[in-house]
Order: sequence, then structure tokens, then C-alpha cells
Amino acid sequence: MKIESIWREYKVALKRFIHTKVANDADVEDLLQEVLIKTYNNLGTLKKQASIKSWLFQITNHVIIDFYRKSGKSRALAVEDTWYREQPDEVRNALSDCISPFIKGLPKEQADLLTAIDLENRSQKAYAAELGISYSTLKSRVQASRKKLKETFDDCCHFQLDKGGTVFDYEHKRCGSRQCD
Repeated sequence: MKIESIWREYKVALKRFIHTKVANDADVEDLLQEVLIKTYNNLGTLKKQASIKSWLFQITNHVIIDFYRKSGKSRALAVEDTWYREQPDEVRNALSDCISPFIKGLPKEQADLLTAIDLENRSQKAYAAELGISYSTLKSRVQASRKKLKETFDDCCHFQLDKGGTVFDYEHKRCGSRQCD
């Protein structure tokens, strides 16, 4: 496999991954270039072509770790370095629109529960009181409902998560000869 085809296929996903860990756009570009160089220099060490994606993400993760080790010694963390942790209401609303059909596909009780807690952002304690059930019972139901929702997502797509559980990449699964919708 040639470096050009590898880079064409994975550059965008690698950049997204780096962006989940590093806020500054210039740093992201620098790190992406460093990943390209390390990939080029070490491509001959790759034993299985099928494992290229995980190999690339492992290189990328090490580059990010090295970046923070180097920069941690030279400067304190600035506010602009953590901007990506904030989720504006527009992003939350857009994601709610995407997730809503999946939630509506669950049994009514689970769908109502996740709509109230995750989409409408209602307090679990207040919602438990409204339903007349204990808080611990509601928490258990929320966990079970989220597990069922995750199974629904997993039937559709393969997700890659960062250490914080945030999705940084996905692939649609194929159902037989067609792509799942």
C-alpha cells in the first residue's frame, strides 16, 4: 500500500481524532504532519495491511501524548486549549435531531424516559418524583434504556470512541449486500 492512498483514505479521520484532543488548529495541522512523517518512515514495519487503521491511530495517539508532554513542560494550559469541551446548544440540538429517530424506535416507556432525560435535559431526581418512583429505580431504567439505545446504534454503525467516551469516527455497517440505514 502506498503512502498517498493511505493518507487519502485516513487523513480526515486522523485530523478529527487529533481535534478531539487538541484545540488549536495550527497545532492540529502540525501534529497531522508529524503523523504523516512517522507513517512514511515506519510503513515498512507494518506487518498486516488489514491493521493499518488501528496502527495509524496508535501512531496518532503517541504523537498527541508526546505533544502534551513537550508542551506541558513549557506552558500552562490556557482557556482556548479547552474550548472543545463546551457543547453549544446548537450542537446539542443538531445531535438531538439525529438521535431522536433511534430513541423513538425503542419501546414507549424507554423512549419517553430517554427523551425526558437526554433530549430535554430534565433532572433525573425531579423526573423520578414526577413518575412516583424512587431515584435509584429511575437510574436503573435510564441505564437499561441507554444500553438498548446503544445496541440500536451498534446494529447500524461501528463507532470509535476516545478515552472520554466521545465519538470521533464511525463507519456504517453493511447488512448483507446493502448498507444499513
